Amino acid sequence: MVKTLLSLPIAAMLSAFALAGLCQASEGLPRASSAPVGGETTIPYGWVDFCNRHGEECTLGKLAPVDVHMTRQVWNTLEDVNAMANGAIEPISNFDHWGTTLDHWDYPVDGKGDCKIYALFKRKLLIERGFPRQALLMTIVRDLNGQGHAVLTVKTDRGDWVLDNLADEVRPWNATGYTFFKRQAQDDPNVWLSLGGATGAPPTEAASQ
Repeated sequence: MVKTLLSLPIAAMLSAFALAGLCQASEGLPRASSAPVGGETTIPYGWVDFCNRHGEECTLGKLAPVDVHMTRQVWNTLEDVNAMANGAIEPISNFDHWGTTLDHWDYPVDGKGDCKIYALFKRKLLIERGFPRQALLMTIVRDLNGQGHAVLTVKTDRGDWVLDNLADEVRPWNATGYTFFKRQAQDDPNVWLSLGGATGAPPTEAASQ
């Protein structure tokens, strides 16, 4: 005989409703793959310099890796933060901004910045909104023009997503056309891991698949 919800124990009923809610929360949400991660590699000079000025960001010790549980609210927050930060910061080159060719990473203290400033600001905003910092990873890539570029990778249980100052939409890491070289380790922001030059499909090709 098929049991109805009315014939189930209260605990089982609650579990059934919780599972139904979880399925509903995930329904229609996008999914991405996870980028292949290799061993330790060199730490960008800009991050070391940033840590010298913002020690509180870099002295937290080891943290257990955590992926963000993707829900509709999480997705909306990622989109909102990405678009808001992109519109709030005036783009300017590292040299024109700081007068040096040395890579300078910082927050947008004067409302201006290049790709690293955008990515750090988005990381900060998401942490303030309760996202685990272990899932918010500074990432070094080469863009569609072959130029060095930085983005923020968000690790979720529905894959790796990129927040990028060159695009207002949040994109799967492998639908950017970028070549991925290195990013922070989840358990330690001062450890950087190789991404092996992994490259995904350009955005136009990924959208047509």
